[in-house]
Amino acid sequence: MDQKDTEMNEKGVPSSTSGVVVQVREKKGPLRAAIPYMPFPVAVICLFLNTFVPGLGTFVSAFTVLCGARTDLPDRHMCCVFWLNIAAAFIQILTAIVMVGWIMSIFWGMDMVILASK
Repeated sequence: MDQKDTEMNEKGVPSSTSGVVVQVREKKGPLRAAIPYMPFPVAVICLFLNTFVPGLGTFVSAFTVLCGARTDLPDRHMCCVFWLNIAAAFIQILTAIVMVGWIMSIFWGMDMVILASK
């Protein structure tokens, strides 16, 4: 039985004893993909700012794009990515009244720290 399983594996047919590797790729929208890859201390400061003043850390992170921080939008111009981050900051500020923007702002800051740690 073991010999039959190994023969099937060599031919590329999966058997019950072999593992299957599944790769998952997250598809990000334009606002989410515009989050810049910043140095870790800057990302932590932006998370701190987003926690206490919704949208402020996102607003600060927009200027890191102008300083050369890369994003997941390589085909867009730097100014376009800057304005996407400004738009995200204003969305967070405007919707903070109903708590949605504040929660979004905290998650945005956490994403900044996660991207900075990569």
